Amino acid sequence: MSAAQDCPALVLNADFRPLSYFPLSLWCWQDAVKAVFLGRVNIVSEYEREIRSPSCAMRLPSVIALKRYVPLSRRPAFTRFNVFLRDRFACLYCGDAPVTSELTFDHVIPKSRGGQTTWTNVVTACSDCNLEKGDRLPHECRMIPSPPPREPTNHALQRNGRSFPPNYLHESWRDFLYWDSELEQD
Repeated sequence: MSAAQDCPALVLNADFRPLSYFPLSLWCWQDAVKAVFLGRVNIVSEYEREIRSPSCAMRLPSVIALKRYVPLSRRPAFTRFNVFLRDRFACLYCGDAPVTSELTFDHVIPKSRGGQTTWTNVVTACSDCNLEKGDRLPHECRMIPSPPPREPTNHALQRNGRSFPPNYLHESWRDFLYWDSELEQD
């Protein structure tokens, strides 16, 4: 690590699970150090990198755990991102997973035909399928979303998030993230 700004801290809840998998719950080193001094977190693991002040020196935390458990809200927020995450960033009409910038969301029952913007009527769609479906009902164009849309649980969103590892994983985070564990060979 050449600079302190390259030292984000993985933030775990008090039960030692990441607050979020996607996006991964990370704090910049400044926020992590501040939380340590305010007594809000415990340091679980540290980088080799050290910071100093005139009166003290400390290694930067690489993994921190909140002292107080933060419960997830009972229902996930209905956002474009969470719809994409529920649908695993893939079109529910054709199954393709284009780059995120080409994803759209589609009203299964179009708004012009009485459809509402709800978990059970909005799906992830690629631009081509969204354009092809247009303002038609699924049976009119033989485009039935699979699986049918439904409201996800926070647990389901977290599970889906584990499938999309971040671009950067520090070795000290591996014990707390399941996707980077080595599998034993027979």
